[in-house]
Amino acid sequence: MTRPTVRQGIAELRAAGLAEVMMGRGMFVRSPHSRPSLTRPRGVRREPDGRYVEADGLRWESAEEPTATRTDAPLALADLLRIPPGGPVYTYSGLETAERGRLRQLHSTYVPFSVLLDAKYESEAPPPAPYLYTALAELVHELHFTEYLRTRMPLPDQAQALRLPDGVPVLHVIRVTLDQSGKPLALEQFHVPGDDLELSYPLDVGGR
Repeated sequence: MTRPTVRQGIAELRAAGLAEVMMGRGMFVRSPHSRPSLTRPRGVRREPDGRYVEADGLRWESAEEPTATRTDAPLALADLLRIPPGGPVYTYSGLETAERGRLRQLHSTYVPFSVLLDAKYESEAPPPAPYLYTALAELVHELHFTEYLRTRMPLPDQAQALRLPDGVPVLHVIRVTLDQSGKPLALEQFHVPGDDLELSYPLDVGGR
């Protein structure tokens, strides 16, 4: 059996969900009862000193210094931000790593210009997340977060940046930051490797 045939067979097994590759360990038959090797809590928490941090407790570092650029909001994101399509937004976008590069994610942030009117950031870009949350809290005092999650196959450049083998999907997470009245203030997109990973969310039970 030739190597291309073997590689194709492995790719088909992975695409069918019958095999999985664990970094540094090799390929294994996938059990329907197995647990992922990594669980990442999702969400944002506020520390006693007022700082906002990711719930997963990981220290994410940007591969390059994040720089704000002015872009036009695409239709799908403009809808979630409740601004007209093509409305001006500040954008941060780049690759982030944690645990000495073992974990990787693509992270983009969009902040509408309209949110910053009559604020100190009207003439300058706000800071990137998580410092962005503190800046927004100074404007509206109280923040709330909603996340949307789906899976899909990565684009070629995303697969390359995340070092994904063929057939591995990404988890696409959209986080919207809102004020106390429910007005969207910012939107973030996370693209995370979807193999051998699960995300956990706390569920709050509301009451009267």
